[in-house]
Amino acid sequence: MAAPDYILEKIKDKKIIILGFGKEGISTYKFIRKYFPKMPLTVADRSKALKTDDLNDKHLKVIKGEKYDQNLNDYDLIFKTPGISFNTVNYWIDTERITSQTNLFLEAFQKQVVGVTGTKGKSTTSSLIYHLLHEAGRDTILAGNIGVPFFDIIEKMTEETIVVAELSAHQLEFITRSPDYAVLLNIYQEHLDHFNSFNNYQIAKLNITRYQDDRQFLVYNGDDEHIPALIKSYHLNRDRVIFGTVPHDGPYACVRENVIHFAISGHLEDEFDLTYYRNLPGRHNYFNIMAAMAVCRRLGLQHDEILSGLQSFKGLPNRIEYVGKFEGINFYNDSISTIPEATIAAVKALRKVDTLILGGFDRGIDYSMQSEFLHENPVANIAFTGPAGKRMMDEWGAKYPLPESHIFETDFKKIVDFAFEKTDANRIVLLSPAAASYDQFKNFEERGRVFCQLVKDKNQ
Repeated sequence: MAAPDYILEKIKDKKIIILGFGKEGISTYKFIRKYFPKMPLTVADRSKALKTDDLNDKHLKVIKGEKYDQNLNDYDLIFKTPGISFNTVNYWIDTERITSQTNLFLEAFQKQVVGVTGTKGKSTTSSLIYHLLHEAGRDTILAGNIGVPFFDIIEKMTEETIVVAELSAHQLEFITRSPDYAVLLNIYQEHLDHFNSFNNYQIAKLNITRYQDDRQFLVYNGDDEHIPALIKSYHLNRDRVIFGTVPHDGPYACVRENVIHFAISGHLEDEFDLTYYRNLPGRHNYFNIMAAMAVCRRLGLQHDEILSGLQSFKGLPNRIEYVGKFEGINFYNDSISTIPEATIAAVKALRKVDTLILGGFDRGIDYSMQSEFLHENPVANIAFTGPAGKRMMDEWGAKYPLPESHIFETDFKKIVDFAFEKTDANRIVLLSPAAASYDQFKNFEERGRVFCQLVKDKNQ
């Protein structure tokens, strides 16, 4: 499929700035240059080390450094890449000028998009929906926050293609169109450094369904503390499936023990027995599975197609990922855990955690619920790290006795040494930090890779 006229008309003859020149920014630049090779174009990025000389583009202006985000109202279109925050901007920006790949892609292709968002679980759920559709022979592409820019897939699409889009709050913040199929998994405190308040973050997440009409389809978590109230307050009466642990009026999915039931107002439609399914452990993954099943059933997949695809699906790296058994100890990498709710879910899922690694970059998240949970469900050994780990340790110690076996350490090699020394045989060491990684690492993937490699190196 060629780039649709709609997107090209939006770009044509506009004065454009690409704000942020990482993976998506480069993708936007290449897309524009393919169709408008001589259009004057500006790229702006905070990094002073940004290198664009190899582009050999005489029609390109480059702005870099701390003042990269000044004078944005001079442009007709501001292509904001997801990681860019306007927190440091000290002037009013006309939000009608702000756009993104996500926004233009949804405006052009919303009928073909399954959008998935949530503080936690969106990568797993998006990947599972894609896998189920692909295994059932559907023409489908996985894109978005999972690492594939939307403009990169347009030429691979046909009119039959279903695009499964993992969508972060950053991508949803300024959209004006919602996908035809929307999944809202959960909302916890996260990215408060970007959104300034939890309320702003919740509103950004809600945008995945906010611009839907009644013919479009919404799947959401009825057990979540915030989502049902948000849906009600915005009067979002959608064609929908509510999933969770209790029945609801209208269509719902409900998990009881290991069986997922789909019903309408108490009348059973279908059920899936997952008693012997082990690829996605934990109650939180049952929620991800229910959301994925709801979408795939809506798209016409049959019972046996869904179960078959589920059996062949493998979990993603850094998400309660089994590293291996070394010196009789089982190691798990859950580096993607950047909030306490995720850490609590991982401990509940694995059950035999003997050593837990907590901490990282401190974004001011409330850790009181985590301290209470670990006080009531003790883990024998705790390694705290980074500024967030220091605050966790101090706040925990001020309210409850700390585990007798605990350390504060910033050197991950020493943390792994501590884990090998203290963990009992046939028990579990779990990296599930409940904090961001960028005090020491580029991202959670790097943190997970370092942890896994240190564990394996210890046994060489």
